This record gives sequence, C-alpha cells and structure tokens, in this order.
Amino acid sequence: MISRKAFLKEKLSPSHIKQTLAGYTWPAMAVLVVLALWEAAVVVFGVNEIILPKPSKVLTVMVEERALLMRNMWVTLYEVLVGFLLSVGVGRVIAIDIVHSRIIEKTFYPIIVASQNIPRVAVGPLFVIWLGMGLASKAILVLLVCFFPIVVNAATGFVEVPPEMFDLLNALRASKRQIFWKIRLPNAFPYILSGMKISITLAVIGAIIGEFIAADRGLGFIIMVCTGSFNTPLVMGAIVVLVIMGGLLYSLMSMAADVLAPWRSVAEEQRTSAAR
Repeated sequence: MISRKAFLKEKLSPSHIKQTLAGYTWPAMAVLVVLALWEAAVVVFGVNEIILPKPSKVLTVMVEERALLMRNMWVTLYEVLVGFLLSVGVGRVIAIDIVHSRIIEKTFYPIIVASQNIPRVAVGPLFVIWLGMGLASKAILVLLVCFFPIVVNAATGFVEVPPEMFDLLNALRASKRQIFWKIRLPNAFPYILSGMKISITLAVIGAIIGEFIAADRGLGFIIMVCTGSFNTPLVMGAIVVLVIMGGLLYSLMSMAADVLAPWRSVAEEQRTSAAR
C-alpha cells in the first residue's frame, strides 16, 4: 500500500502537475471556441441581450456586480456546506444501521430507494412551512438531495470486505465492534469519500432549489429576481458563479479523497490505464 507521504510527493511533482494541466488543454480550447462562436453569433444575428447576451457582456456585468454576486455566493455556499455535512453524518449512520441489521435493511432500504423518486421541488414548500425561509429549510433540502450516494457507497464499502479478513478476526474471537473498527470502516472509507465527491455537486443543486422556492438572498434568489426583471446577463453571471463554485467544491473534495485514501486513487488509476 502506498504511503500518504509518497503519494503526495508523486502528485506534487512537476511532471505530474504538467501532465494534469495538459489533460485540461482540449476542454479549455473547446470552451474558448464555443464562447467565440457564441459572441460572433450574437453580433452577426443581432440577438437581443434579453434573449442571449454576449459572453463579453456577461463578464462585464459580473465585474460590475461582483460585490452583489460574492455576497450572495457566500450565503449559498454556507447552505451547501451545512446541508452536505448533515448528509454525510446521516448517510453514514443509515449505512451502518443497514449493514448491521437485516430488519432495518429489509424495511427501510427500499423506502430510501423509493424516496429518490420524490421531486425535491414538490416537497420543498413543506420545509419552508415547517422550518421557515432561513437556513434550516435549505439545509434539510440539501440533505435530502445528496445523502443517497453516501448511503449507497458507504453500505457497499461496509459489505464488500475480503472474506479472509473476517475469517482472521473471527478466529481471534473479535467482537462485532472490533470487526467494524478494524475491517469494515477502513474498507468503507474510500467508498464514503467517493460518495461525498458525488454528493458535493448535488448539494449545490439542492441549495439552489431551496432558494428558488423561498429565499431573500443567495444566488438562487438573484437568479429568480433577475429573471423576473429580464436581466439576462446577471442571471447568466450568477449561473457562471455557481458553475465555478460547484467545480471548485468537487475539486477540493476530490483532492481530499486522494490525500485521505491514496491507495484508492492509485487503484483507480491502474484500472483506468488497464482499460485503455
């Protein structure tokens, strides 16, 4: 198993950083081409900025309204992080209960799966009625949106343990608590991190849904207000901020997963290389 120190040394090496940046060359070029074509199409066809503003106009508005966007971005980010942390705690507890109790697994796991078919926009107003327009309703909605990947991944990690490891601890007369702490949790840790990587992007969606339903601040609120006033450039500016925020959160979560479970990252890279 690769050590964390050796993993970080390899990841931070100039050659690896150069290789990583090279992987973003084609996507970056594609984005620049699309933006250039977009700018040209709006100018050539004379599209009204209410319908489709030029990228340069969106950038100009973002610079002019940067204080407004940043102020509301912090509100949305706070809602995202609170709801995400709640989902991590709740999802992990549910996964542990499902693995350790056959009755809970048979009773509640199908209900949890079925609950994913409930539109969050439909139940969101209920949380506003029960909890008000503040942080609580947004955090609970984020929790409902993003806890499922954590439950599924954690439960998978708790279960998919090599049988010989169970045989060893059973031969040593280990208790269920010892088996959990010595085998199940370390094995599930990378799976939990993978679920968190998925959930952090869903958390942004959950927070915006909550702000669409009822809010007096946040990027979702800005989008709703500016849509009503046909301020399309500012709407797109807020969307760009959301995209950047979601991308940074995912990148940070991915980096944390690599650092906390480097052996998992190495195994995934080996499988990817073998598939190619």
